[in-house]
Amino acid sequence: QVQLVESGGGLVQAGGSLRLSCAVSGSILSINAMNWYRQTPEKQRELVATITAGGRPNYADSVKGRFTISRDNAKNTAYLQMNSLKPEDTAVYYCNADVRALSGTTNYWGQGTQVTVSS
Repeated sequence: QVQLVESGGGLVQAGGSLRLSCAVSGSILSINAMNWYRQTPEKQRELVATITAGGRPNYADSVKGRFTISRDNAKNTAYLQMNSLKPEDTAVYYCNADVRALSGTTNYWGQGTQVTVSS
């Protein structure tokens, strides 16, 4: 059973920083791309950042220069460092990953973590 567990969300003032973590556990052979999405009640789920197994990142235009995605393959964990936060960054942030197990490769989602940025 593979699980993705996010942590690190919370309430922060505009201009502040938060660091999200996504830990993958279970019978894992390898993890391909790891992604961070976010969603608000008013918008569809939005891809914020992605990182390949080799560590190549890519970002949505709305977060470029402010957010940094990274991963620690030894710990099966991805991170999202969020700086210069804005009220419009308020959302539930979800981790997503393609995980290869003995049964094959499956896409998994975490349960989400709330990020609230006050003005």
